[in-house]
Amino acid sequence: MALSRAAARGVLWRLGPAALGPRRGRMEPLPVLGASRCQVFRSQERPLSSRATSRALVAAVATVARRVNARYERYLERSFPRFYVLYSTFTSVLCPTGIQALFLEVKEIGRIRFRMSRQRLKVQQLPYRDMERLRQFRRDALKAIPIGIIAIPPFANFLVIVLMYFFPRQLLIRYFWTPQQQLEFLDVYDSIRRDSYPDVVQSLALAAQSLPEPRPRELLQQLCSQVQGGARPRLAQLLAVRSLFSGSPLVLNRLQVDHVRALSQVLFLTPHLPAVLLRHRLLSHILEIRHLDRALLRLGLGQLSEEELRAACYLRGLNATHLGRAECWAWLEQWLQLSCELQASEASLLAHSMVLLSLNYSRPSE
Repeated sequence: MALSRAAARGVLWRLGPAALGPRRGRMEPLPVLGASRCQVFRSQERPLSSRATSRALVAAVATVARRVNARYERYLERSFPRFYVLYSTFTSVLCPTGIQALFLEVKEIGRIRFRMSRQRLKVQQLPYRDMERLRQFRRDALKAIPIGIIAIPPFANFLVIVLMYFFPRQLLIRYFWTPQQQLEFLDVYDSIRRDSYPDVVQSLALAAQSLPEPRPRELLQQLCSQVQGGARPRLAQLLAVRSLFSGSPLVLNRLQVDHVRALSQVLFLTPHLPAVLLRHRLLSHILEIRHLDRALLRLGLGQLSEEELRAACYLRGLNATHLGRAECWAWLEQWLQLSCELQASEASLLAHSMVLLSLNYSRPSE
């Protein structure tokens, strides 16, 4: 029995697309989603309300944990002060705050170095804050080398933790110091530095006796006697003897070894090196401070924060941790007037001025 044309098409449609043959423009049936796919899509759908609830719960738990931790730290500090020092030392090393600050500092140093390379800038051409950041980071990196060497052997991490606890000032860099430790360690470093101040003045007075010209010799001897007597020199007195520090026995390359060692301690440099290295390092650090002074003068003292102002005074020989902002401002302004007036060949006078200007300046009350 012959099928109609419509019935034949229906049969071919049931048999599938392959039975229709390679006809152009044929219409293929749409795929039907199986039950498994629908279940997958349903499982991926989550209501927004549940997500918001979970986030709020996590935030509430974190807030409660911070409050409990703060109360616990106050209890330790009040009841067990010695154990609290140990606890704060470990948390300062292991907590993400110091690590994050160090990571941001490394990132900023990389940005400065990239800009120097791209614009072909020298360090002396950088803004003041970038120059100071590079200088401080270099000192921190050198300080971290010993602890990195100690931690190389296997299972040496426990020894590193013990050493960090007993010697945090010597081994930890400033990012892992507590605010109390920062003030304490700055005072310790300054007391070590100030022990060499009388030796510098005494060595300068002895070197003045060998000067051939009588008038400059008398001016310098009078200046040393004034400082040893407890008075502060004026800027005009220092500028009056500037010629003695550029071509006489008072230039850095001609000073006695003990004199150079005392000046090195003023700049926190180790004195236990050969004389050639001592003079080279001393000159390079003094010239670096001179470049910083010129960059600071371009920036202006008014742009410095109180922390930056105190740090600038500390670098140049004055412990300003216990001084007021006005005292720091006055001293640093006088220093900048002297530093920007001197030439690179007169770096010896700039090094001695770190002692002459700060030895009898306002001291913290005992």
